[in-house]
Amino acid sequence: MRNPGSIAVIGVTGYTGFELATLLLRHPSISKPTFYVREPNGNRCLSQLFPQLRGWGEAALRTLSLDAITASNAGTAFLATPHEVSAELAPKLLDAGLRVIDLSGAFRFASAETFSSWYKLPAPHAARLGEAVYGLPELLATRLASAKLIANPGCYATSVILALRPLADAGVLAPSQSVVCDCKSGASGAGKDPRRDLHFVEVHENFRAYNLFSHRHTPEILEHAGVPEAQLTFSTHLLPVARGILSTIYVSLRDAHQPEEIARIYRTFFAGRPMVRVWPSGSLPELQHVVKTNFCDIGFVLQAAGKRLIVVSCLDNLGKGAAGQAVQNLNLTLGIAEQTGLL
Repeated sequence: MRNPGSIAVIGVTGYTGFELATLLLRHPSISKPTFYVREPNGNRCLSQLFPQLRGWGEAALRTLSLDAITASNAGTAFLATPHEVSAELAPKLLDAGLRVIDLSGAFRFASAETFSSWYKLPAPHAARLGEAVYGLPELLATRLASAKLIANPGCYATSVILALRPLADAGVLAPSQSVVCDCKSGASGAGKDPRRDLHFVEVHENFRAYNLFSHRHTPEILEHAGVPEAQLTFSTHLLPVARGILSTIYVSLRDAHQPEEIARIYRTFFAGRPMVRVWPSGSLPELQHVVKTNFCDIGFVLQAAGKRLIVVSCLDNLGKGAAGQAVQNLNLTLGIAEQTGLL
């Protein structure tokens, strides 16, 4: 019989995988996870792969085997794997009766065409896309609690959606006016594979834009932020820091508002949602406030005339933007407080 609190983690060698491992190993409500990688290279314990984890207790590191995972009593599998690997593995794990929390982009869209267009990959998993629930607890907590396949959101998308959706739902955005999402991320968001443009000498003391009009998180934002494509401009930049995302979002309002009205919109929308912290009007969050946490901090400044608003949304791209949010989703499926193991 499968135990939802027995965890299999597939793919732990990247930055997100390591972050996920540290959260799960300290989690008070689950048994110690088993970690699976394609090539353990003789390492039998996770601490051999990551010496930082020595003293945390033995955590098994095994060669990836679907037979071994399905033969175990694991009830939940995390996939910290490339998109195409997740697309291959998730259906097989689901068929074996496991719940799957996928940190890739493979299941984030209902349309196979959207996935193939933005990720430039085939979609042999198309039949499963309709089963996935987008893993943003602040929007879909009720559905996530019973979901069998959870598509963990992208980091930029989380930052932007949490900033914009309350305004869109409240109907205060000016129609036909541009919404500009100017976003910056630390270098860990680009993954661990070696690339020339991510060498230390290329990133240090530098700052650049990238993937303009082509970033893969764009369709997530369009599907969940509540802003039409014709109004949205989404730009991404690489900061010379290891981790963190800061999104500065410029919007026009339909009517003039007072700062307390905007604050009320955000506080009402996020009432009971412990991982979003709304700052007082005129106070703005910074990366140092959220790095190595699972919080998304949102602050804003309203123009004196009351019709132009700048929102700043900050989070850790490896925390609330990836591994932390995945654990938050796990907590919902276990029926425990969603902040468990994250504070």
